[in-house]
Amino acid sequence: MVKLTIVGRVSDGLPLAQGPRYLNEDIENMSFYKQQGEIILQEISKGALPLPKMCIRIDHHCFSYLVENGICCITLCELSYPRKLAFHYLQDLQREIQMVDSKLIQMINKPYSFIKIDNVIGRVRKQYVDTRSQANLSRLNAHPRYIQDVVTEDISTILENKRKSEILERALLSTRPVSTIWCSPLLVTIALKWTPITLLLVVATVLFWANFFSQTNPV
Repeated sequence: MVKLTIVGRVSDGLPLAQGPRYLNEDIENMSFYKQQGEIILQEISKGALPLPKMCIRIDHHCFSYLVENGICCITLCELSYPRKLAFHYLQDLQREIQMVDSKLIQMINKPYSFIKIDNVIGRVRKQYVDTRSQANLSRLNAHPRYIQDVVTEDISTILENKRKSEILERALLSTRPVSTIWCSPLLVTIALKWTPITLLLVVATVLFWANFFSQTNPV
């Protein structure tokens, strides 16, 4: 069954909504899967996962995501749940969200604060709980090649790529060259040579003008 849903904004990876919680949920496990779903959203936002739809295996579950018009819908289902239904669910969510004013979506600045989408998730999810309902059987029988082009990856591969990317980024930052002007040995030599002379000239100038003003303005 559909266990978790996250709707996020691709431009900055902000999770907008996650749908209602259910009394029979394993809170500890759901918190872990939610964290993994947020990582997937961030990787999509950074361009590390450029495909518009994909399946990502994790334990005995599978994340499926669908990106359309700057919105990413992610859902977590058991491996036994039909993948085709998972993507039909995501498509239905996308259709509902596209009817929401895009300006409202862009105004959201706090994670999981778009309650209107929470309610949409809860309503659409109910249609996909029973995989043997007539509507879901019809979805399964229609368009047999619907998900043949969906790439499947393991979460461990994505996390490893994320780790390598972060290491590379830190390495590039640590080796970024300092401006050659300020670290130039020639500049250091010039500074050591001319700084004392410059200081003497400044002191002499101050003393000259102090003596000048004292002579032109006697007490």
